[in-house]
Amino acid sequence: MPTLVIYEDNEKLRKTLGLLFSGMQDIVLLDSFSNCLNVAKQMKELQPDVALMDIDMPGMSGIEGVGLLKEQSPDTKVLMHTIFDDDDKIFRSLAAGADGYILKSASPMDLYHAVCDVSSGGVPMSPGVARKVLASFKETNGTKKEFVELTSREMEILHMLTKGYTYKRISSDCSITIDTTRTHIKNIYAKLHVNCSTEAVAKAVRMKLF
Repeated sequence: MPTLVIYEDNEKLRKTLGLLFSGMQDIVLLDSFSNCLNVAKQMKELQPDVALMDIDMPGMSGIEGVGLLKEQSPDTKVLMHTIFDDDDKIFRSLAAGADGYILKSASPMDLYHAVCDVSSGGVPMSPGVARKVLASFKETNGTKKEFVELTSREMEILHMLTKGYTYKRISSDCSITIDTTRTHIKNIYAKLHVNCSTEAVAKAVRMKLF
């Protein structure tokens, strides 16, 4: 019987989700939280089978939260539950370690089945999201495999971009100035032949750089 933790900042929706899963006899709801600022500590204590993760939360995005969650509890499956269906959010979530991606427009039963599916090793995705991911891999398979030589620092910064880090956060974590961060990112764009962070993240995922 899978155990579940919910991360959702909308109080009304969080309570609704709590009622939904509390009423399911084959899922155990352990707890729910309004943000993922303490996700590492919570994972250490709870060790859930599945985490239902919103993206747009105060203090820390759900995408960044996925990375911290996986570091502490790699066996926990993460199902993104969000209103965002743009390529940037999808690819950053998957690159950070998300195991599924369900839109909030999904019905309660579809969400329930997605939680069950991801807990048993499936990769549930809303239809529109699945089409975008499939299109991305078709594009990759239809082109010649590229070789990109990034420095260790550039790889480190690119990895941070996939986690949704801001320039300020990257500069702080790498102990470098924001101008230096911008220079590294400019070089990454040039080597990947892209023009923005969204394209860089998508290409990193397609090339399986992480």
